[in-house]
Amino acid sequence: MQRVERSVRVHAPVGHVYQMWHDFETFPRFMENVEAVSVIGPNKEKSHWRVRGPLGKTVEYDAEMVEDDPNRSIGWKSTDGDIGTSGNVTFSDMGDGETLVHVVLQWFDPPAGAIGEAVAHVFQNPEEMLDEDLARFKRLIEGQGMGEHASRVA
Repeated sequence: MQRVERSVRVHAPVGHVYQMWHDFETFPRFMENVEAVSVIGPNKEKSHWRVRGPLGKTVEYDAEMVEDDPNRSIGWKSTDGDIGTSGNVTFSDMGDGETLVHVVLQWFDPPAGAIGEAVAHVFQNPEEMLDEDLARFKRLIEGQGMGEHASRVA
């Protein structure tokens, strides 16, 4: 199992940050390896994810929210698909219109098992990827645009 944990401080009110993160279909706008997310089900608690993996392989999985505490935290876990994943994001009001976003991601059962996990670690740096994704989220939420990546996924 792999785990990565990162935080970013953004200049936006906690309610706005929570709402943006709660809309999973916007994730391709700031998460480089997320190709598409479709929210499914009447309560919008389930979603289908298509993600670029190492060596250009696409993996897909379904996930469900296991925690939804408005303006405080969102938790999820995969329920079916090519990879197992779970995670949690918390939102802390830092005052002066700033919010601390703290993300914990875990994944297991990668394609090709342990060999796939070793290959994924060699060809991708999960900590760096999450740092870059959070930097893009910060630019998006603060209204600074997304440059080339936004035009690719828009």
